Amino acid sequence: MYYVAEVRDTIRVEPNRFGENLEEVVLEICRETFEGTISKDLGFTVVVIDIKDIGPGRLIPGDGAAFYDVIFTTLSYLPEDREFVIGDVVEVTDFGVFLRLGCVDALCHVSQVSDDFFSYNSKQGALIGRDSQRRISVGDRVRARIILVTIGKSQIRVGVTMRQAGLGVESWIEEWKKQSKKGATATTTEKKKTATKKATTKKTTTEKKDTAKKSTEKKKSK
Repeated sequence: MYYVAEVRDTIRVEPNRFGENLEEVVLEICRETFEGTISKDLGFTVVVIDIKDIGPGRLIPGDGAAFYDVIFTTLSYLPEDREFVIGDVVEVTDFGVFLRLGCVDALCHVSQVSDDFFSYNSKQGALIGRDSQRRISVGDRVRARIILVTIGKSQIRVGVTMRQAGLGVESWIEEWKKQSKKGATATTTEKKKTATKKATTKKTTTEKKDTAKKSTEKKKSK
């Protein structure tokens, strides 16, 4: 997910930039240094937003530059296990599909596309379900769930699944919603029928008891 982080680091400012606005120089250096980088703590740093604080500068013997302890904020992306995501299909292969999740791509292996068996059709450039005949191709908007995250020094690998209810291509989700609604309506109708049947049975039983009671009272009066 995307989030705003507060980062502390030491920034080196070259002597030829001493006369410039310090905050602007530090912001520029932070952006050049951190934007587009990957770390296990921050994930993928999309942008350095602003500078929160700049400490006093200090000099190190033998180095003409000045060093500043800086606090700045970043917008970063760090995928989390079991997180629900929405992305576009950017590539289809015989082993699965790649989804664009903003600043990173995720792989949905062919075995995680659906409970149906999907195979790659090279002529159509799509994965097609054997029984359902559902298809997934480049450009489809899908909803998935993250099941694997691996963060390396230069790359974030993300694995997702679409096998659970409510996941998959948008048209599949709409179809699932309609089926769920029909199922809920049928269940409600069945419950009403059962309740009516029970009420009728209870009424009949009560009537029988009243009839039997009246018959007993007549016999006693005779």
